[in-house]
Amino acid sequence: ERALSIRTCRPVRGVGSLHLIYNWFVLNRVDERLREVSTQLLHLFEAALYVGVGVLLAGAAGAVLLDACGVLWRGLIQRSPAGDALQALDQLLLVLVLVEILHTVRISIRSKEIILEPFLIVGLIASVRRVLVIAMQAAKLAEGPDVADAFRRSMIELGVVGFLVLTFVISIYVLRKSTRDQELVKEYEH
Repeated sequence: ERALSIRTCRPVRGVGSLHLIYNWFVLNRVDERLREVSTQLLHLFEAALYVGVGVLLAGAAGAVLLDACGVLWRGLIQRSPAGDALQALDQLLLVLVLVEILHTVRISIRSKEIILEPFLIVGLIASVRRVLVIAMQAAKLAEGPDVADAFRRSMIELGVVGFLVLTFVISIYVLRKSTRDQELVKEYEH
């Protein structure tokens, strides 16, 4: 009786068709099992990396929060809370960025996919943070020599960052609207 080789699809002499069928099913099951195990191992590795990133982000956020508290406390003791309040606000916005990224990592671990909206929110917060940094630098402009040139550069940067803020806000709005529309379509289909 002649059978076909699984690898080459050529006839093999002396091998029965039962042996061929057995090999076919065994090889398919082994191949399937190897794919499942490798997928599970890669998923575990990915999850471990996400957990590591989450721990580091939480630690960084905690450190920046403590530093912001220190800046505010120093401002209160030295009776100059205005300048220190802007610096503390900048640091608190950095904490918000880190917490939002941490939230995104947590969602990614749970849902096994990356969601776009938290990244847009991080960009929005970072842009607002940059506006505050520009404002703090503008307060120091009067102290430097090239005031007009520095002011012009600050205004250009402020315009670019303002455009970014507008872009992020529009993107978040469009994303949320499209998500709501998709949910309505799903409800209508059911």
